[in-house]
Amino acid sequence: MLRPVTFGFAAVIAVLCFGSNANGQSGPTRESIYPSRIADGGPLQPFTFSRQPVQASAMRVAYYAPRPQRAEPIQSTDDSDSEARTPGFDLTDSHPMVRGNRAVLRGGIAYAPSNAPDSVKHAIWAVNTICRRPYVWGGGHGSFHDYGYDCSGTVSFALHYAGLLNQPIPSSDFLRYGARGRGRWFTIYSRHGHVFATIAGLRLDTTDLRYGSDVGPRWYLDGRDTWRFEARHPVGL
Repeated sequence: MLRPVTFGFAAVIAVLCFGSNANGQSGPTRESIYPSRIADGGPLQPFTFSRQPVQASAMRVAYYAPRPQRAEPIQSTDDSDSEARTPGFDLTDSHPMVRGNRAVLRGGIAYAPSNAPDSVKHAIWAVNTICRRPYVWGGGHGSFHDYGYDCSGTVSFALHYAGLLNQPIPSSDFLRYGARGRGRWFTIYSRHGHVFATIAGLRLDTTDLRYGSDVGPRWYLDGRDTWRFEARHPVGL
């Protein structure tokens, strides 16, 4: 009568073993994840209950550095610049000009009147280029461009750049030049041995009356005695 007891004892042992496997796992078990160990939607590293602080990286900032500005030259305030900025005067391209009908003399340079014909303006501007040349007897006769000029060479130069003369002529030939009498813009006063002209109100002469000698082509504001001079003028001027 021992077999039933043995079988019943074995059944009890089997029930106890099965219950232990049901309540616990015989193999390796997975560690449970608690809410405090979850961050950014995923579990933290094993055995880590707090996140390690992440070292902040340095922020790169771009700065705008303006380019250095070039220093502008200081404008001069001398007399020549003040004359160039005088209202009514134009010094553009070495062609000084003033409003009106009469030329103006400033610093030895003649300003052509704006109302004058182009031929008169060109004559004035051309003479400005030689008005510091010395007096040379016969100067300006071999060529319109010379080192120095005499009286007839100077007047011939002015007429040439007005488009009124093709080659230089001596002072005696001006006695028959153009039309008789004074002109509106251009008058030539000639006699044997000397010639001078007035252009837009300025006297063009090689003789400086202050010294009574020939100095070369110059502009003058004052006139001179025209006794024994023959007045002639280019036709139309």
